[in-house]
Amino acid sequence: MRIRRLFTNENSSPYEAVAFRECASEIRNPDGSIVFQQTGIEVPEAWSQVASDVLAQKYFRKAGVPSKLKKVAEDGVPEWLWRSEADEGATLTGEVSAKQVFHRMAGTWTYWGWKGGYFDTEADARAFYDEMSHMLATQRAAPNSPQWFNTGLNWAYGIDGPSQGHFYVDHITGRLVKSASAYEHPQPHACFIQSVNDDLVNEGGIMDLWTREARLFKYGSGTGTNFSSLRGENERLSGGGRSSGLMSFLKIGDRAAGAIKSGGTTRRAAKMVIVDVDHPDIEDFISWKVIEEQKVAAMVAGSRLAEKHLKAVFKACINCEGSNGDCFDPRKNPALRREVKAARKAMIPDNYIERVISLARQGQTDIDFRTYSTDWDSEAYMSVSGQNSNNSVRVTDAFLQAVLEDADWELTARKGGNVVKTIKARELWEKVSYAAWACADPGIQFHTTINDWHTCPAGGDIRASNPCSEYMFLDDTACNLASLNLMQFRCADGAFDVEPFEHAVRLWTVVLEISVLMAQFPSREIAQLSYEYRTLGLGFANIGGLLMSSGIPYDSREGRAIAGAISAIMTGISYRTSAEMAAEIGPFPQFAANRDTMLRVVRNHRRAAHGDGAGYEHLSTLPVPLDHDAIAQIDLAAAARRAWNEALELGEAHGFRNAQATVIAPTGTIGLVMDCDTTGVEPDFALVKFKTLAGGGYFKIINRCVPEALTTLGYSQTQIDDIVAYAVGHATLETVTSGVTHDALRARGFDDDRINTIEAALESAFDIRFVFNKWTLGERFCVETLGLDAAAMDAPDFDMLRTLGFTRNEIEAANLHVCGAMTLEGAPHIKEEHLAVFDCANPCGRIGKRALSVESHIRMLAAVQPFISGAISKTINMPNSASVTECGESYMLSWKLGLKANALYRDGSKLSQPLAASVLAFDDEDDEAEDMLAQPQAARTAVVAERVVEKIVERVSREREKLPQRRKGYTQKAIVGGHKVYLRTGEYEDGRIGEIFIDMHKDGAAFRSLMDAFAIAISMGLQYGVPLEEFVDAFTFTRFEPAGLVIGNDSIKNATSILDYIFRELAVSYLGRHDLAHVPPARDEDVGDGVEGGGRATRQDEIARAISRVASTGYVRGNPFKVVRGGVVANLALAHDHDHDHDQDRHDDAEFEHYAEEESPVSAAMGELRDAVLEAASTLSENPVGAAVATIEARMSVSSTSRNDIHARRVAEARMKGFEGDACGQCGNFTLVRNGTCMKCNTCGGTSGCS
Repeated sequence: MRIRRLFTNENSSPYEAVAFRECASEIRNPDGSIVFQQTGIEVPEAWSQVASDVLAQKYFRKAGVPSKLKKVAEDGVPEWLWRSEADEGATLTGEVSAKQVFHRMAGTWTYWGWKGGYFDTEADARAFYDEMSHMLATQRAAPNSPQWFNTGLNWAYGIDGPSQGHFYVDHITGRLVKSASAYEHPQPHACFIQSVNDDLVNEGGIMDLWTREARLFKYGSGTGTNFSSLRGENERLSGGGRSSGLMSFLKIGDRAAGAIKSGGTTRRAAKMVIVDVDHPDIEDFISWKVIEEQKVAAMVAGSRLAEKHLKAVFKACINCEGSNGDCFDPRKNPALRREVKAARKAMIPDNYIERVISLARQGQTDIDFRTYSTDWDSEAYMSVSGQNSNNSVRVTDAFLQAVLEDADWELTARKGGNVVKTIKARELWEKVSYAAWACADPGIQFHTTINDWHTCPAGGDIRASNPCSEYMFLDDTACNLASLNLMQFRCADGAFDVEPFEHAVRLWTVVLEISVLMAQFPSREIAQLSYEYRTLGLGFANIGGLLMSSGIPYDSREGRAIAGAISAIMTGISYRTSAEMAAEIGPFPQFAANRDTMLRVVRNHRRAAHGDGAGYEHLSTLPVPLDHDAIAQIDLAAAARRAWNEALELGEAHGFRNAQATVIAPTGTIGLVMDCDTTGVEPDFALVKFKTLAGGGYFKIINRCVPEALTTLGYSQTQIDDIVAYAVGHATLETVTSGVTHDALRARGFDDDRINTIEAALESAFDIRFVFNKWTLGERFCVETLGLDAAAMDAPDFDMLRTLGFTRNEIEAANLHVCGAMTLEGAPHIKEEHLAVFDCANPCGRIGKRALSVESHIRMLAAVQPFISGAISKTINMPNSASVTECGESYMLSWKLGLKANALYRDGSKLSQPLAASVLAFDDEDDEAEDMLAQPQAARTAVVAERVVEKIVERVSREREKLPQRRKGYTQKAIVGGHKVYLRTGEYEDGRIGEIFIDMHKDGAAFRSLMDAFAIAISMGLQYGVPLEEFVDAFTFTRFEPAGLVIGNDSIKNATSILDYIFRELAVSYLGRHDLAHVPPARDEDVGDGVEGGGRATRQDEIARAISRVASTGYVRGNPFKVVRGGVVANLALAHDHDHDHDQDRHDDAEFEHYAEEESPVSAAMGELRDAVLEAASTLSENPVGAAVATIEARMSVSSTSRNDIHARRVAEARMKGFEGDACGQCGNFTLVRNGTCMKCNTCGGTSGCS
């Protein structure tokens, strides 16, 4: 073949116009530990840090590279193409330059191309090498990952090893040969389809498939299999028994895939499981993952509920003082009886309740009940099946027609074909729709459409696909992929540069064909059929970026037409090149048997490229033809017609070298290497990206397509700068004029050093709430200066700014100014009609509402599919609000538009992935109160009543627990909105509240009587077992007059009604609900601080129990030592804030006695009581109950952040950045994005797919 130069010049380096730079690469785990680090690497200057990191971490050969090389002479091969090996005295090291990688790949392709006779002259071979090296360096295209891993190790460095059981077909003799070495013939293929026979242990059978899959997973490739040949459950076996069924074997294979790990790193293997819609076990297969996800949900919820109730039962046992085992008898321990009833109501098994009581009786000080999380890598998910594959159902046109007609559908036995069961087709279809809605699986593959476009039906039907669904061909075949970066073919004026694109398509088709010749394969069958059919997988990436930068909406007629035209050019030129190679080397061996069919398929492609709406041959579903009228660039449409005219003409004359030429792959890792904003045919997922910095960290940057698009749309540079600043933010609070300002922070205790610390952190912030934390400011400053609670700060939902008194609106305004909106919605200057250009797969940023519709995804696929040999891997994004019916309609629309496959992903359909937009994500205080305020008074009353009934009506009633005749409590006087309110409580002996009295100095006997009756109703509810929490949830934030400023209560400063005030006070005093207090109770001047401290007051716990029998729990707000008042307690608390390490108990005792002596008779009485309790305790050899309480409370007071809290915070951060919220299985970073039907990591390039 003749190879012309377009990007390079003869006798010049292929990198002559490419500048290189030296950099370092470092990838860290979220905890800061280093995953990978390498310095002194050489990469093209234009490459981003992410691209450099992926190249260095994944694709550089780390060992076995000789420091000195020598050429090995070979007859018939030009000297510059001779392979190399280690010279004498060479040391072994690793690759350090991108040029080494480009050289070994381009050189190997050229070497095997020369040996296979693909070049007319040596000059053609040299031009091929230079052009390929240049395209790799300039990110115009890239092959799939196995090429980067394996290609050229033997040719460039002499690396070799023993055979791994692979096979290849000798290109000269045509004979199948077992490989003698590991690397002489590389393994460049990523995608495989394998068959399975209905046989248990023989070659080609079920257990043999697990071995074959393992061989592929080990090296990072992916595989798909149609399991429909396996007998259904209870079908007869030849030995007289009955089959255990399809699902039992699928679960075994799923376990094996999960254990092996893909490429030795990620937990999930790249695997596709396909079952025909007439299989006897199809219903179980459809519901498989739905049921498994339900198991995870049950495990997570049940374990947490059990832990909560069992620990409450345990605490009720050990917090009791009684004799003769009374503490462990629910009939004699009221607290235990209450917790046992609550545990039974929550369906906790009696066996476990009795077990916990028994442990407490035996002297245990704590119990450990393991809980589970919805993390995809957690034990909950690992304990269920179905998590290591994509699932798809194969449906025929006959089935879909039966769905439309609501006809019967027959499930048939695998042996004999007799009908096992008859069901309604629509019923089965609804099960598929529900499963896709509930757990994003199974997908649908349209069997009839796939085989209508099958080029080689003489070899059998296409029955399966690779894991990502883009490669669809015969069983036991393989495909190697490469993708072209469309943004590199965009002219300065915005036009698509057709000539370089056609040139690149031609050369990369040759590369993929040579890769088939040089490759080795993991089995005899795959090696033989790959030789006979020679399928290729050329595709493209960045169509979303290309359309956006051109100012064209993804969801537009013009956008779809441009995507279709580019696809038509790519596949047409690729088939034309295949026909060129066939003219010189010969067509693929099975072409003659399939000539008529393949030419018919090519004619149908050509008709679609010409925009014909009719005249197609043997198609059950007509394709969407190219919309020439919507293409403004005339030469683009003309090139699409010309490409298919030439492909058909040359194919008819010479045949084709390849049975298939193109697919649209997810381009996961290689998309990062090419710095693609979008992958495959996907739209963008976010407008603001978080770019990695060398050495860790990141910075925010607008999608590079956005400024280009704004320029194309006619905005000035000043306007563009304003729009970008709106999206990315100003990264400082200095220019904020109200709300969260520097002055406001100083007023709350921030000094200049702390403000400067905040400012430094804001430069890379994506939400200011994640900057205001104890790690940035220091825990001591937060506790001592800001007065924040140390334990509260560890909660994953802790909001320091809200706690400091800033309103939600003030925080959001500051967020918008500092961190940017991460969307263009609401940006200055932007025109409403231009917003569609910037629509992404999901709403962008914290205020974005716009997102591409489900139909827009499907119609884009339909515009591209008629020009692709294989299929397309793409995610159909659906919002959380999508219905089951909409899932079914999406599948049906896909069929009617001629797609070959469809995979849906509804936001929230996976437990392990948090919602992008949750229906439950509302702020009670702001949103509900505002909604109620907007309603008339009668409606507000109804809402309040509904909340009470909704929360309480299903409570199981119990016998009334009467209060003691003489009981303790407290009285709180306050003025609410100018009206005096007296709140009096009554308590049980154990400190629980049992009644309230409300008295008001307000004109009008009716209102006072109404409040009195309300207090009686609440009191009766409390005595019948209604938890105070329910009343608090029901009545806080209610709004009616009187309302407003609260005077006389140092914890509550404002109330929206009398009820709001009362239940805030009760929540703070009895429930420890400090979130409902405006001033943290730790600083409450009414009752002071007390002597709380993490683990200091072991003996003071004994005092606390004694005091609680006579002192009001509500008055001291849960801390019995708060009876000491005012400044004395403040001094005491201040003294305890210092971390002294000397004799702590003696120090505390001395302080307590010192202050007690200084105070009133109350303090003196407290001192006497304390001495009496300690003296009684000292007469005992031990105090097991006190020791148990001290141990448990010490554990509960530990302020270390749990693993779940850390995970929740990282998930929240990831979602704010636009990522999925899952952790990468390779590097642990939460930077996974959807990529076709797979996931990829934007940090390390890891992918759950096979490309």
